[in-house]
Amino acid sequence: MSSNEQRRQAAKSKLERQLARRAERVKRRRTIAVSTTIAVVIAAVVGAFYVTRGGGDGQQAAAQQQKQADITIPSTMAPSPSRPTPLADPVSCEYRPGGEPAKPVQPPADGEVSSTGTVQATIETNLGNIPITLDRSLAPCTVNSFIHLAEQSFYDDTSCHRLSTEGLQMLQCGDPTGKGTGGPGYEFDDETFSQLKYGRGYLAMANSGPDTNGSQFFMVYGTAKLPPKYTVFGTISQEGLKVVDEVARAGHDGAFKRAGGGHPNKKITFKQVTVRT
Repeated sequence: MSSNEQRRQAAKSKLERQLARRAERVKRRRTIAVSTTIAVVIAAVVGAFYVTRGGGDGQQAAAQQQKQADITIPSTMAPSPSRPTPLADPVSCEYRPGGEPAKPVQPPADGEVSSTGTVQATIETNLGNIPITLDRSLAPCTVNSFIHLAEQSFYDDTSCHRLSTEGLQMLQCGDPTGKGTGGPGYEFDDETFSQLKYGRGYLAMANSGPDTNGSQFFMVYGTAKLPPKYTVFGTISQEGLKVVDEVARAGHDGAFKRAGGGHPNKKITFKQVTVRT
């Protein structure tokens, strides 16, 4: 091989090596660029996920806080309830079997009870006392049942299971199971009248239909646009309403979608119900 040919061959080999190194550098740069792009995209996606998630949780929390902050509770007590026509005195009461009792208790005796006078009682709770006035002139059979259950400690160590803050503003209690399905194992008739309206400070019986009263009742702390189908049997004092208002302002978990409302966020438990007869 001539020297000229050798030089040409050497130059060719050198050029090939240069081109190979150049191609390798380009390949490395492309790989780095692609990796960087992927990393940036991943970072952006992860960042967007956490921003969206964090923002969503924050918005939900803010919405819940706003919803609770929007709870408007009237400060004025409703006029004391009264019947347009007084009941006969005495009246006859009947307590019929109605399911299994949520807690061992005997039903009141059937027979005549007085329909005049009031009875003072106190519901002692973990949040403070709720003094109430039971009115025999409104619902003598209901008052008789409530006193009977209280004297047998039926309401002791039970929690109020349902709070409603919109439309119907009330706190429902009286079920030892805490599920809204428990009762004393007996039922009795409604004691309502067509002119009956509900308002702040009223005690009324919960029911599952006509003449199905048992142990559950609700305390109205605000508006209550209800038909006159729920027996009112007394009133709550201003002191007691402060306790109920405290529970109401904490809101609920929305668990009772069909009936409305939910479990109170601020748990309220009856320690004892005492009656001063």
